[in-house]
Amino acid sequence: MNAYCQPRLRTQTAELTVIIISYNTADLTLKAVETLYANTQDTVFDCVVFDNASRDDSVARIRAAFPQVRVIASAENIGFAMANNVVAAECATPYFLLLNPDTETHPQAVDALVKFAKSYPETGIWGGRTVFADGSLNIASCWAAPSVRSLFFRAIGLTTLWPESDMVNPEKYTGWQRDSIRKVDIVVGCFLMIGRPLWQQLGGFRPKYFMYGEDADLCLRARKLGYLPAITPDAQITHHVGASTTRNEEKTISVMKSRASLIRDHWPRWKIGSGIFLMWLWGALRYFGTRPLTISRNARLRETAHHWQVVWARRAEWLAGYA
Repeated sequence: MNAYCQPRLRTQTAELTVIIISYNTADLTLKAVETLYANTQDTVFDCVVFDNASRDDSVARIRAAFPQVRVIASAENIGFAMANNVVAAECATPYFLLLNPDTETHPQAVDALVKFAKSYPETGIWGGRTVFADGSLNIASCWAAPSVRSLFFRAIGLTTLWPESDMVNPEKYTGWQRDSIRKVDIVVGCFLMIGRPLWQQLGGFRPKYFMYGEDADLCLRARKLGYLPAITPDAQITHHVGASTTRNEEKTISVMKSRASLIRDHWPRWKIGSGIFLMWLWGALRYFGTRPLTISRNARLRETAHHWQVVWARRAEWLAGYA
């Protein structure tokens, strides 16, 4: 039996297991669990928190505040993808809900998502609407798959100049307020529900996606099987974007590594070279474009230049993607 999960998680009544992967996010995770229980009324569910070797007091505090939650304390950080796989392998419920620790569930969001899943079984993967703490729309509940067009405009900076243009930023589903049911390419893993049979058919997340890209890879593999992931506006959460991660060179490199992996794993072979070149171009333009900032009197501008210097120096690593 897996050393992380003893005894086996089995239930006769729950139809959903909510899986939260935490890492040094005690306060955020407590709020996520609190709102989950407070705002879910019609759905019988289990909740499992897998702690990825946090250095704070997450495990003790969650166990003390929510004895009904199963907390798994890992001795090492095995990554987001593998942690979800470990928990899901021990769950018998028909549905899994992957929920970020930096989220707050709105009233009956989970109930609405379960209802949506039952009404649209052909989509296989279901997501909701995310907002920022001030209530404004956070578009990052879903994305379109990367394309040559999106990578080209991103590389040359036009997505920054015209962020709301669907022509230059097709990955954003620009113009759609996430206020209607819609089939999408990718449901983001901060609030992603999937049926257990499909999860098992896909083999869960591919562990090589240690962090970032695992949700995109999962959805794109589901689409190859004929499923069409979808979003409903009736299931809404607040997502404190980035609160559980640190914005630094390591994050940028991990994101780029995951994008390179998605290109290699999901693009036709004849397109892969152009995709990797456009990623190289993206890094090159930012590196050379920020060189003059190294002599700036503005500390933030110098930090930006240093950031891209580090990222560019490790380009071979992120261009190769995950092995």
